[in-house]
Amino acid sequence: MNKTSKQKGLFLDRDGTINVEKNYVYKIEDFQFQPGIFELIKQYQADNFLIFIVTNQSGIARKFYTERDFDILTSWMLDRFRKEGIKITKVYFCPHLPEINGECNCRKPSPGMIIRAIEQFNISPVNSVLIGDKKRDILAGKNAGIGKNLYIQNLLEEGIF
Repeated sequence: MNKTSKQKGLFLDRDGTINVEKNYVYKIEDFQFQPGIFELIKQYQADNFLIFIVTNQSGIARKFYTERDFDILTSWMLDRFRKEGIKITKVYFCPHLPEINGECNCRKPSPGMIIRAIEQFNISPVNSVLIGDKKRDILAGKNAGIGKNLYIQNLLEEGIF
């Protein structure tokens, strides 16, 4: 592939999209993968999408858990993906909460995490896809110029999984 070619990216929210939504998941024993998420990601991977996770983690700012706790869970999650034959290119996270840290450009709906991936990995936004469970995920994708922004709930209802 020549250096001027742009890659396609699949951007996934974590809580509520990759795993079942529970308040402030940071322990392995509380992490439950969404049914069918591996199959869904494999479809995109087979179509040569680079896979990214973009996740707000305000529990760090709220001191519910530490960045180290997040890193431990993330390493475990990435290992599970590897065992399923899925390569996650990179995980981006925002540890901020405006009321505590002030405004940032990474907390969704701001597109900072997505923009960083686009720049670091030569991604074509218009040919990319974002899947999330909340309006702020969809807005972050739109704010970054992502071509297709989907709610995981719609994919589940349509039986895509």
